[in-house]
Amino acid sequence: MTIEIRDLPSVRTTSNTDIIDMTPQVEKEIQRSAIRNGHATLFVPGSTAALTTIEYERGVINDLRKAIERIAPKDLYYEHDERWGDGNGYAHVRAALLGPSLHIPIIDGRLSLGTWQQIVLLDFDNRPRKRRIVMQLVGE
Repeated sequence: MTIEIRDLPSVRTTSNTDIIDMTPQVEKEIQRSAIRNGHATLFVPGSTAALTTIEYERGVINDLRKAIERIAPKDLYYEHDERWGDGNGYAHVRAALLGPSLHIPIIDGRLSLGTWQQIVLLDFDNRPRKRRIVMQLVGE
């Protein structure tokens, strides 16, 4: 069994619920890896960003943004904002609902994603950020 840990190239985000397709960067690292069969675990450090999969198409991306706004609206009262005064309580809640990590099988040197399924980073913070994604590859 082989274990490889890699940082994907950092991603600069804005302050507007960015949803960024990370699939090409992940695939590139899988191709550079010795892992042919196993799994990839992706993790975004921080408490205001998340990872998920979705069809990366403008319509569904806009639908996802609207759904997230309905679930955890920016304009609600968040106790976190009282303590820190940074106005990003909604970002913490959104990130917690989606989660910071993904686990994807690798078969024959390829991610086992569906035809219309891409890996996306969601940054909910209310200021631009430089996001890092850690990838752990395990397998043979």
